[in-house]
Amino acid sequence: MVEGNYVDQGAGEVTLLLRDLEQKQRLLKDRLLLIGENLVELKEKTEKDTLEIKKSIVTINEQLKKLISFLEVASAEMPKFARREDVEILYKQARMFQGVQ
Repeated sequence: MVEGNYVDQGAGEVTLLLRDLEQKQRLLKDRLLLIGENLVELKEKTEKDTLEIKKSIVTINEQLKKLISFLEVASAEMPKFARREDVEILYKQARMFQGVQ
């Protein structure tokens, strides 16, 4: 009878260990599923953010091209404008002629 108690006790311990292992396995499985879901959500968010950034870059590039074009036109027109010093000289000459008349 003493021997039977040891066998029953050993079987009970094995059963408890088996239950513990099954529970740990379920917990690991649940955690792995959550990690997978989070990874998928993170990937989708990252792709969305990347797409928005690409759109912004395209818009910025278009605006930059327009700005460069404007600056090129403005730079080409600059020599056609009178310098301040030239205008001041013409103003003084005009005043001199007004005083003579």
